[in-house]
Amino acid sequence: MNSPVFVTQSALPKEETYLEYVRQIFQSHGLTNNGVFCQRLERELEAFLGVRNLSVCSNGTLALQLAIKMLGINGKKVITTPFTYVATVTALMWENCEPIFADIDPQTLCLDPARVESILLEQPDIGGIMPVHVYGNACDVQSFADISQKYGVPVVYDAAHAFGSRLNGKSLLSFGDAATCSFHATKLFHTVEGGCIVTSNTERLHKLNLLRAFGHIGDNYSCPGINAKLSELHAAMGLSLLPDAPDNLRQRARLASLYDEALNINGNPALKRPVLAKGLQWNHAYYPVLFATSDLLLTVIDELHRQDIHPRRYFHPSLTELPYLPRQSCPVAEDAASRVLCLPFWADMPDATALRVAQIVNSTTAGFA
Repeated sequence: MNSPVFVTQSALPKEETYLEYVRQIFQSHGLTNNGVFCQRLERELEAFLGVRNLSVCSNGTLALQLAIKMLGINGKKVITTPFTYVATVTALMWENCEPIFADIDPQTLCLDPARVESILLEQPDIGGIMPVHVYGNACDVQSFADISQKYGVPVVYDAAHAFGSRLNGKSLLSFGDAATCSFHATKLFHTVEGGCIVTSNTERLHKLNLLRAFGHIGDNYSCPGINAKLSELHAAMGLSLLPDAPDNLRQRARLASLYDEALNINGNPALKRPVLAKGLQWNHAYYPVLFATSDLLLTVIDELHRQDIHPRRYFHPSLTELPYLPRQSCPVAEDAASRVLCLPFWADMPDATALRVAQIVNSTTAGFA
């Protein structure tokens, strides 16, 4: 009997590697408050990603909230995408922003700059733009940079999925006025719970680090901050896993190629993949497929569940359909959300599992034309 297969499986380092960090933490009694491992993780992440001004924090949602507060767009209207995880819009709402949804590009599934600009022309009181590098694919960063300069509106990228993705040789976290990343346990690199913000200059980094730690240093109080610090135990997990990241990325690329071939992804009329941005070195954060119809997707899900395989509908529903937000229409995003499915995928997933999933998808969609 086959074991259950879930959409992902968290990466873990060698046990002795992590426990050596824990031993040092026990000896020092230093558990939090921007400890030595937290600071070391920031330096090593900057080196690995090729970025500057990186600050780690306790989760990816707080990373977004800190970036919003740092840029001074809290309480304002912010344009974002409805095709993303709910944390994107939740972070805006918790910072008293009004989410304004713009539709997505039907090929890349990322926020459409033309739709964003049309909203800016209609609503000059927009305070910010929050695109999402969906599945680690790159937004049209040049168009958003041009729009930002033209209208004087800051851009903060939700790059939760983008660790390791590079565009024309540059980390996706290096674009915009700020970019945030999630280090949740389901991500290809993680600290169990955690995240980071990368910002464009050291002055903003200083403000960010104050916001992250109650807004004060010693007895000098500067602003109303929050507790968003990363603990030493979480930083230790990140330090334990970071050396494995290059191999993780290579394994993901190989497994994605295996899926592509097994699914005949370029010749199968029943499904297709999102189109990657030109110049992208993709991190293969997920393996998303778009089915030709929503009914076909539901049929495939039913069959996979019947065989104890559990993909995820990232991202369903479109956030325009959330019951606690005013209804906004984004038909491209709503259509994509009804047809997209992320298949089981992680770096060391057995080839046999990918082939089994592909066989089920192929047999269930056979005959579709």
